Amino acid sequence: MSQYHVIPSAEAFARLGGFSTVIDVRSPGEFAEDHLPGALNWPVLDNEERRIVGTLYRQDPLEARKVGAAIVARNIAKHLDANRPLMQKHWRPLVYCWRGGQRSGAMNWFLNQIGFKSLQLVGGYKAFRGEVIKTLGEQPARFDFVVLCGRTGSGKTRLLQALAGAGAQVLDLEALARHRGSVLGALPDQPQPSQKAFDTALWQALVKLDPDRPVFVESESRKIGGVQLPEALHLRLREHGRCVWIDMADEGRVQLLLEDYAHFKDRPETFNALIGGLVSLRGRERVARWQALAVGGQWAEVFGELMRDHYDPGYERSLTNHFPKLVDAPRIGLRDGSAEATARAAEEILAFARG
Repeated sequence: MSQYHVIPSAEAFARLGGFSTVIDVRSPGEFAEDHLPGALNWPVLDNEERRIVGTLYRQDPLEARKVGAAIVARNIAKHLDANRPLMQKHWRPLVYCWRGGQRSGAMNWFLNQIGFKSLQLVGGYKAFRGEVIKTLGEQPARFDFVVLCGRTGSGKTRLLQALAGAGAQVLDLEALARHRGSVLGALPDQPQPSQKAFDTALWQALVKLDPDRPVFVESESRKIGGVQLPEALHLRLREHGRCVWIDMADEGRVQLLLEDYAHFKDRPETFNALIGGLVSLRGRERVARWQALAVGGQWAEVFGELMRDHYDPGYERSLTNHFPKLVDAPRIGLRDGSAEATARAAEEILAFARG
């Protein structure tokens, strides 16, 4: 690769926010799986074109290059036409593809020929992915995590939000995963990110944190829905996290669950399909009862029984096994999930974190 108009990956990542635009020229399918933060997708080959050229390359590399070059040139022309308002004087984009090869090289050449100081990312997305994995393996050890523990429905997520509102550093893993972490945890009309996209979002969050200040986080299993926490973060939370146990009365927990899972009121069939997966754990008869209660709109009864018969049994013992420091954790009580009660508990947690 010519060293003209290129930028090494380490330098590019250190000044990622300084580019006018970050342009990902990979196919829409590659872009959807993951991409650099804030990138725009200007594919020089769409999903089908990439398949066609790739298939042809295995049969006749020269013919594939000829066909591919013609397609790439036409697609670049379309992007230049469509994005002329964006390309003002002194516009300086970063361009990348999978490995920093021909696709991004072609786009970068065109932009520089126009007169823009465009830069091509050496190593492309593959180099960025390597940086993400490296950071996720090293960064967690730098932080003092304060881990909020408590039974399902005890207001841990609301406490994180209150702590963030008070100026504390918060790492909201469920927000990044777009999942609440339980069998019912999928968010309505919000698909989870791919594992790579979750890793990238977590990377963005970690590099913004100050190691000299505590970071508040909710206790989580290794898996949150369909994505996994990096091993280094998972171990740091469990072996070194300072735990706080959150207590809320059952009445308040039921009310909070009714609020957080209100979307099931209009979709009892979705709720019933999800808890159908609990038959092997809780028995067909008990699950059928919960499903009947849901169809009948008796949601307080459903959540109360789920808490008592599914979520709570053995929960504290299991959590203690995974978080050894939980045995010495202070207990902070909430009357309910109201803003007033949550704010008061957040003050107590901040006082604990200050030591």
